[in-house]
Order: sequence, then C-alpha cells, then structure tokens
Amino acid sequence: MSGRIALPRDGATLLATDTGEGPAVVFQHGLGGGETQGAQTFPPGFRRITLECRGHGGSGLGERRPFSFEMFTDDVLAAADQAGLDRFFAGGVSMGAAIALRLACRHPRRVAGLILVRPAWMFSAAPQNMEPIAEVAELILEHGTDKGRTIFAQSETASRLYHEAPDNLSSLLGYFDRPDAKSFARVLADIASDGPDVSERDAAALDIPALVIGNEIDAVHPLSTAYTLAAAIPDAVFAEITPKAHDSAKHFGELHTQISSFLQSHSNARSLIPS
Repeated sequence: MSGRIALPRDGATLLATDTGEGPAVVFQHGLGGGETQGAQTFPPGFRRITLECRGHGGSGLGERRPFSFEMFTDDVLAAADQAGLDRFFAGGVSMGAAIALRLACRHPRRVAGLILVRPAWMFSAAPQNMEPIAEVAELILEHGTDKGRTIFAQSETASRLYHEAPDNLSSLLGYFDRPDAKSFARVLADIASDGPDVSERDAAALDIPALVIGNEIDAVHPLSTAYTLAAAIPDAVFAEITPKAHDSAKHFGELHTQISSFLQSHSNARSLIPS
C-alpha cells in the first residue's frame, strides 16, 4: 500500500505519504527534511505515515504565524486522522522526535509506542544546541543567502563545527542553498526558539514502550539529550549507534535494525488497542 495524502490547513496544502503495510507508525522528519529523510531513516517492512510539515518538501507555509511545535503536532494528528489511524506508533528524527514526544504526552490514548531518533529537544524551549540554527536563520533574514553564507562560513560556530561535528556544518550550510531559503528561514527561527512544551513529569507519566537512539559527533543532537530522555521515560530503551559522520551506511543500517527490532517486539494487537 502506498499513497499520498493532501491535507488543507490554514490556507496551505500539506502533503503526507502513507506507505507499506502492518502496524502504523507516524514517523516525522527533522527541521529542513521531508519525505526523503523519512524514507531514508525508517526501515522497510512496516507501514509509515510521514507528513511534510509546513514549509517542508511539497507542503505550503500557510497563513498562521509563528510556526510552532503545537502547530506541527496538530497537523500531524490531523494527518493521522485522515489516514484512519486510531492508535499508532509515533516517531521521528530530531524535530520529528520532539513532535512524537509531544503527541504521546498530549494524546496518550492515540500513541502505542515512541521512537525518538537523534532528539534535539528535551524539556525546555530554545535549547543551546539549537543556537547554530537560530544563527543561520538570522543571517538569512538579515543579509540574504549569499552574504549570510559568507558571514557564517567565517564564524566561530562554523569553525567549531568543522572540527567537532562536520555533518552538522554540512546541514547548516545547506539551509543557505535552499531555493526557498528566505521564507524557510522564518520556519527555522521559530522552531529553533520553540520546544515541545513537555515536562520531565509528562515524560515520567508515559506508560508506553519507547526507543531512544543517539550518536556521538553531533552538536545539534547531543548524545546526552537522547540519554536524558531515555532515562526520563519509564519503559524506554536507549541505543547508541555509529555516527553518520563516521560511516553513513553503517549509521543507517544500525538505525534500521534498532527500529525494526523495537517494532517487532511491540507490534502486538494489545499495544494497538486504546486502554
């Protein structure tokens, strides 16, 4: 089964992909990603629904401002409704992980399990690890892409990431190359300064299985963030995998293995029946 869902929201059409068979997993991309990232990150052999958030992929920006985790999470839940899902696994990478965590805490009857891949947010808005993204957004909004890229390339942030987390630096430079960079910079700025509005108490109250995956050599998605979230969720398993910066093929292979094993362990009928 494979199909596209078109979802009208606030003057925009949002696009979602519904592909594969089996227990449903709503799996969200990261900031600046889209369906391609969802397909790359998520293993085959399961049903995956990925909504391209506003301003991402083929989805429009819509009329509402500011962009927020509340907005994106509501959109994802609307896509799950349109796909006919009552109870599902929620997951995602980076921003998608924060959306999944918010979904589970705000709508516990809907979410049967969590998959948090390289989370970038914990329990506060505008975490320090989001500062490089906020910096890029500000440069694009103030100076445009060409001048902004030049300033950023010569910055202390770029120099630090070149040595500590080259994969992050590559992603950040990619924001300057987007054809919609000027309009998308507003999305970057708003999301980098926001958070899922979930407390440690909310996480501790989760009564579902969870898988939290992190890796080293990643300044935007610190391994400590993944570890802290796994420790805060009672029924969570923590897995550390090979950094993408070391070996991309090994990174995604280990990622797929971890997610597949988790879903096979917990995809029983009982977990998908609302309690």
